[in-house]
Parts: sequence; structure tokens; C-alpha cells
Amino acid sequence: MRAILLDRYGPPANLRLGEIPQPEPAADQVLVRVRAASVNALDWHVIRADPFIVRIGGGFRGPKDPRVGSDAAGVVEAVGADVSDLRVGDEVYGVGDGAFAELTAGRRFAPKPASLSFEEAAGVPIAGCTALQTVRDWARVQAGQRLAVIGAGGGVGSFAVQLAKELGAQVTATTAADKVEFVRSLGADEVLDYARDDLASRGPFDAILDIGGRGSIRSLRRALVPNGRLVLVAAGHGFGGPLLRIAAAMVRSRILRQRVIFGIASVTGEDLAILRDLIEAGRIRPVIDRVYPLAETAAAVERVEREEACGKVVITI
Repeated sequence: MRAILLDRYGPPANLRLGEIPQPEPAADQVLVRVRAASVNALDWHVIRADPFIVRIGGGFRGPKDPRVGSDAAGVVEAVGADVSDLRVGDEVYGVGDGAFAELTAGRRFAPKPASLSFEEAAGVPIAGCTALQTVRDWARVQAGQRLAVIGAGGGVGSFAVQLAKELGAQVTATTAADKVEFVRSLGADEVLDYARDDLASRGPFDAILDIGGRGSIRSLRRALVPNGRLVLVAAGHGFGGPLLRIAAAMVRSRILRQRVIFGIASVTGEDLAILRDLIEAGRIRPVIDRVYPLAETAAAVERVEREEACGKVVITI
């Protein structure tokens, strides 16, 4: 089958289209014929091995597994012996191993929203689940609270704004100047240009979601109410980027009333079902920035890495 492969860490230009054997699903997995996949920030972090700790689990000198991608939407081609909730022919969305390919296998797939195209559905799993868990579980957003979303123009941010408004929060969002109108269209009450406007002057906030990784923990804490919650979603860069942010979060959470949380989301069938219900009810929607063919995956990843996309970048197979 055709698949996008990575032989050595580096820029997205290192990605190549090649032929590999099709995967065999394990007993608890399904094999999915991929119709569309989407690019996440995680993908370029893995491709570049940035931060450096990517190499610890993925391969020190080069990737142990050359396949790339996670988010996918498509049609079930085969099911493992222990799978009872999905059947061959079902239209699904979720995450699989090496999703930038004609086929992917994984255990975290669920029926896709019927109202969405495969391209739209592929943009939901990781970004949607991350936003849902960030807003609901870590920030614990409630009706009437004031919430700031930093980095609201990308995949996770665009879902976070919509989910926070769905919960009844008053949302102040920050993004790049060319994305201000896009973020406003998502329902944000106030949208700031992060390069020009001062977020702290709009506070204090009950919670802040730092999706873009742009602010220091110290400066963001000053924009919170005394018992507010700061949620860090960005991974950071360099040799120990995420480790330093995690350490800073732990220290400040121990000595301050304000909670500083480093969130690591996971895609679950339960949350995919919640997102599907919200989408079907017209309460939230995925926003597709641009669609690329499989052969142009490198360009798709570069667009996400440069933070140019409004919403999700999608690859069609």
C-alpha cells in the first residue's frame, strides 16, 4: 500500500511517498481504509524530533517506525477478533498508526458524525479530544466564568473556543492578526492580536488555556484570579522544552493557590462519541483550512508547523 514514510528526522521535506505492506489489525483493533487524515502539531514535532525527548521513545538516530500520522477517517476494512462495536463497512473516525497511508490499524475508532464529510471528520479526533479534555477536565470551565484561550486559531484552539462557549463561558481569545476574524466567527467574545494586545490588561481570568506556548507561566499567572487555573497544552521546543514547563508547573502548583496544569490528552471512544453528538446537534464544528493530496503531505505539515492554518489541515487519500 502507499504510505508517507520518514527515514530520518529533520524538516517535513524528508517525508517521502513509498510502498509498504498493509498492517494487520490486532485482536482489539480495526483496519481502516483511510479516506482522509489530518495534520497535528504532534506530527511535525515527531518529524523534527523537537523536542529532543522524541528520540527516547521513537528512535535515537532515526525513527524506529517510518510511518507518520494519527488522525484518520475512513471505512472499516477488517475487525479484530475482540472487536464487537464496529463492523466491516462502517464509516469511522479516530486515530491509527501511520494514518498518512491508504490503510491504518488502531483501537481508538468510533462511528463518524454522519453530517460530516470524511475530510471534516478527519480533523476532529486529536484536536477535538484535546480541546474537550482541556476545557472540561483541566480548566473545569463553568457557565459565567471568564476564560482566555491563547493560540485560538489552530485546530485545538478553534475547538476550545467553541466548547467553552457551549459551556457558557465568556471567552477572550488571542491569535495572529490574520486570524482575528476567523476566531471571532467561532463565537469568541473578544479576540486579541497576540503581537499587539496585552492579555493581562483584559483579566483577571478564571482560567487560561495556553495552547500556543507563547507566554511565560509567571506572566500568565498574573492574569488569573487568586484561585484560577492555568492549563499548558503546548509541548515546548528544544532539548528539554516540555520538561522545563512541566517542572515549572509542578513547582508553582505546590506553592500557589493557582493551579498550573500540564495537560496530555488521549483520544477515547467516549469522548469521540461526545464530540459526535455535539457536532450532529450543530453545537460545534470542525473548520478545514486546506486540503492536500497524499503526495503533498510535506507541504501540509509545513503549513501546520508555520502556524499558518485557520483550523485543520487535511490530507486526502
